[in-house]
Amino acid sequence: MMSGFSGHGFRPYTAVMVVPTGVGAAIGGYAGDALPAARVVASVVDRLITHPNVMNGAQLYWPLPNALYVEGYGLDQFAAGRWGLRPVHRNRIGLVLDAAIEDDLRGRHIQAAEATRATLGLDLRDYVITDAPLGVTLRQAESGATWGTLERPDSLLRAAEKAIAAGADAIAVVARFPDDEDEADVETLQNYRLGQGVDLVAGAEAVISHLVVRRFGVPCAHAPALSPLPLDPLVSPKAAAEEIGYTFLPCVLAGLSRAPQFVTRGDRGAGDMWADQVDAIVVPASACGGGAVLSLSRTHTLVIAVADNTTTLNVPLTALGGSPVTVASYLEAVGVIAAHRAGVHPQALTPQVPHLAPWITPRTASVLPQNTP
Repeated sequence: MMSGFSGHGFRPYTAVMVVPTGVGAAIGGYAGDALPAARVVASVVDRLITHPNVMNGAQLYWPLPNALYVEGYGLDQFAAGRWGLRPVHRNRIGLVLDAAIEDDLRGRHIQAAEATRATLGLDLRDYVITDAPLGVTLRQAESGATWGTLERPDSLLRAAEKAIAAGADAIAVVARFPDDEDEADVETLQNYRLGQGVDLVAGAEAVISHLVVRRFGVPCAHAPALSPLPLDPLVSPKAAAEEIGYTFLPCVLAGLSRAPQFVTRGDRGAGDMWADQVDAIVVPASACGGGAVLSLSRTHTLVIAVADNTTTLNVPLTALGGSPVTVASYLEAVGVIAAHRAGVHPQALTPQVPHLAPWITPRTASVLPQNTP
């Protein structure tokens, strides 16, 4: 917590940071490459609410003590005011492994989970293997955004239910994703590795976690199981975090270990967080059609749209009737947040401050003489 809001008469300043999954975001569309922006935003607010796509960097992660790691569906429910967030000291994590994962690859993921117990001290329950292969398929829309389907969502939900019955408070899912054999998919993957394309697996990952959170109301995040790729010295630094090991699981387990629990209004507690406490939300300027952005844009929340975080979408908030503050970069967004938190109008930080003028309502304007200035 920052000391500026520790005195009487002030409430914590809360910001939400969203980078949609699978839309080719220039920042946050690769392997944890939005995490530096999240670190800076977190440094100027009391509480940052964000989601796995922002925080996950395969085997790399960065613990932010004032950040809340919230799955996308749960974040939408929170922003709509249906669910609250209850901070926790720790979660007991249940690990669900797709039956389609080969023995050697499954062993690598189990070793990664065991390493987080021994090295990070995380609380993991015994793992559950699904009773059928989940059958992940990957798709790409004409816009370039990615999505996917599961042939056996029932098997995923049964495994998650077993893990919860065994005492898990949060669920980590590892599903076997198809290796890129189609020529178009190979090209998409290569462009992604070079820092020039869309993450083909990201959209399907969101489908998996949404299913679990929607059914059980517990934190969930997903890590894909993929065959290791051959070394390529041209891999972009933005994608390099996914090249350094056999699994993307460590960041997921670290995030879930302290992910807030979801609560409903009937179970409201003194320390819970609700949408009406959110002061600002930061989002790519071209990707404002998500549930969290739309819900919060209808409230007092300041919407900050970042122009240089381009995506494959073209959904500005202005086209949906909203009025964001558009900034060029996350550096500028941080400045707007700092000013907002300090109660300083951004115009006061510019060379020219305009004069005040009389407010004219549409009704007043209709009865004024035509030559009225």
